[in-house]
Amino acid sequence: MSAELLNPMRGILLKLLSVVFFVAMQTCIKAVGDAAATGQITFYRSAFAMVPIFSYLAYRGALRTAFATANPAGHLKRGVLGIVSMGLGFYGLVLLPLPEAIAIGYAMPLLAVVFAALLLHETVRVYRWTAVFFGMVGVMIISWPKLTLFQSEGFGSLAALGVLAVLASATLGALAQMQVRQLVGSEKTATIVLYFSLTAAVFSLATIPFGWPHLSWNHATLLIASGFLGGAGQILLTESYRQADVSTVAPFDYSSILLGIAISYFLFDEAPTLTTIIGTVFVVSAGIFIIYREHKLGLERRAAREAGAQRV
Repeated sequence: MSAELLNPMRGILLKLLSVVFFVAMQTCIKAVGDAAATGQITFYRSAFAMVPIFSYLAYRGALRTAFATANPAGHLKRGVLGIVSMGLGFYGLVLLPLPEAIAIGYAMPLLAVVFAALLLHETVRVYRWTAVFFGMVGVMIISWPKLTLFQSEGFGSLAALGVLAVLASATLGALAQMQVRQLVGSEKTATIVLYFSLTAAVFSLATIPFGWPHLSWNHATLLIASGFLGGAGQILLTESYRQADVSTVAPFDYSSILLGIAISYFLFDEAPTLTTIIGTVFVVSAGIFIIYREHKLGLERRAAREAGAQRV
């Protein structure tokens, strides 16, 4: 994207709006709680997200071409990883305070750095490895009190299960990111988003035999709203990256913890613990440092290309 087409302030605004929509989505799901099965939640979230996504693609005139793909197996793999990650994340969200679920979920971009090095053989230098280490220390600071390793409940406690579910969700989410990075070489963004929503909705239906409880009108409305909010959030996120560089808008993703703390306090009567605050500082600092390093390395690579072009 050429520099003259970028609008950083608009990109930041769209990014912040996407954060608001995603946290609102999480709030709806947490408000439903255990009144719905996890597969039921993922179905509503995925199926109703397609309404704003289809509308957006139709508005851009990209709906017809969005279904064209040269890699259906890649989309299936990304869909399976994504839907399991989503389900585990929602399960953990129901069991944990909202700020803790959000903060532990920040492990995903840290793990993405690890998987990029191991699976994609990307060069990761000591600065980013150090940031990943400190970020994971922050995740452990948040998680440790919930794991209750030295108490009689052990890993059987609901809080411990919530932590493990969110960590597993972050791990699978990072693997899904690796699959997306491979798909973008040949697939359009609209195609990736569309096939993920379709795959997630279909796979969620497979959980019906495990039992979907009857939902009240209030709970059904909240889950439908979560789908609309999630789909709209994805659109806003995509548009934010059209308006500004990733390094400009990505740090604003961490504003979700502030919004999560406020919503958790006023709606669910949950206040963040000291360990959550300390751990979040570690995780957010590590994430922002990784974004900074990516931006700096990108500038260095661009300068090297320009210097090479001038010599030619």
